Amino acid sequence: MNALYDVPAPAKLNLFLHVVGKRADGYHLLQSVFTLIDWADTLHFERRADGQLARHDRGASLPEDDLCLRAARLLREETGCTQGADILIDKRLPSGAGMGGGSSDAASTLIALNRLWGLNLSRRRLLALGLKLGADVPFFIGGQNALVEGIGEQLRPVTLPPMQFAVLKPPVSISTQQIFSSPLLAMSESLAIVAGFPASNDLGLNPGLSLELSLGLNAGNSLSRSFGRNDLQNAAEAASQEVVEALNLLKKTFGNSRMTGSGSAVFARVNGEKSILSQALATLLQGVNVKANAVNASADTEASAGWQGEICRSLDQHPLKDWVDDGEKDC
Repeated sequence: MNALYDVPAPAKLNLFLHVVGKRADGYHLLQSVFTLIDWADTLHFERRADGQLARHDRGASLPEDDLCLRAARLLREETGCTQGADILIDKRLPSGAGMGGGSSDAASTLIALNRLWGLNLSRRRLLALGLKLGADVPFFIGGQNALVEGIGEQLRPVTLPPMQFAVLKPPVSISTQQIFSSPLLAMSESLAIVAGFPASNDLGLNPGLSLELSLGLNAGNSLSRSFGRNDLQNAAEAASQEVVEALNLLKKTFGNSRMTGSGSAVFARVNGEKSILSQALATLLQGVNVKANAVNASADTEASAGWQGEICRSLDQHPLKDWVDDGEKDC
């Protein structure tokens, strides 16, 4: 095998996000349900005979030493592999959105190079490597929608009903550090009790459980009637008026809204024909972008990247789930 093309790196949404404590080292303890969605980056990998690692960007340039290159280097360091690769990234996900785009790219890089280089590391081994790169990376390696706890390393697969979302990203990125250091950061009083879950283990992938009843996510419920909240949302709203505007726009258009992750993307649970929903979102985007461009022109400033949005469907599992062996036969 000399190349792998059209490798997907899907985004995630936090259906809820509770801050439930803080470790001695300063990391906050979280509880959330992550669902995969079909808005994704696309990566391509080609083996290099000279052993070098290189990244090539389609579209906007990424940071020089991004998570994909760090993931490739880590995989070689941990296995003693000397092979190289060209990594081409077609970046479609917005950055600084709280949708896990960079973490998903890193996870797909680990999974794809594990396959391209014939390393045959198990999922458990890749999960441990992913945690070294970032708290969200293990989720994308896990391959399933999950209840996520700790700092992101405790994964318990869950079965969720099919869902559809309107996702809106304003042209602003909010520092995760800024959100977690805000005096407006909310704390949930206790862990949510989800009936039927066994005790979790670090990087554990215990048998799943349907959360349809527990989270109130059946087709008749709007998100506003669903379980939980995002404890980071108040801090993000204080940091950015555009986040407030995005939440209000979705609520006005679709009847509900919530922020994902540490922002700045927000989403609404929607029902209906995708073509009709896409037209409604396109009309919304046209309005906010025309307004933003007019403001920039009057202030004699350059236009920003603009508002972005998609109508997305949830995924039952990660598209690369079957690329990784769940056994323990690491080399």
